[in-house]
Amino acid sequence: MKSYAIVDSTRMPIITVTFTGEKSTDENFQMYLDGVEKCYDDRKTIAIIFDASNAVIPKLSHQKKQATWLSQHWKLMQNYCLGTAYVIPSTAIRAVLKMIFSFQNQPVPYKIVSNLEEAESWIEELNQISSK
Repeated sequence: MKSYAIVDSTRMPIITVTFTGEKSTDENFQMYLDGVEKCYDDRKTIAIIFDASNAVIPKLSHQKKQATWLSQHWKLMQNYCLGTAYVIPSTAIRAVLKMIFSFQNQPVPYKIVSNLEEAESWIEELNQISSK
């Protein structure tokens, strides 16, 4: 099975989730959600960059599943996530994110940017604020 997204926690506390460009299936989308959830296992503060530069629009059922996941993990995110940066150069993918957030708001600060450098910069600002 081809991955929908790769969750990289090697730079803790910064997590990078890179969407591969594969179409979402029930299996690979669940693996993606499970991978993100696992980042919270240690109950330590994190910040997440979602790199959707190569993302394809997920099925509507998966968009709703993402919204449900946000709802179910609301407190976990509020307690341990400084914020999320979304690298989304595509206007179509930006529209999908807005639709997901219309089902369920984002529980932490977030920023939508067009490239990885902007995302890294914003996440660094969050980390500096939290360490003061």
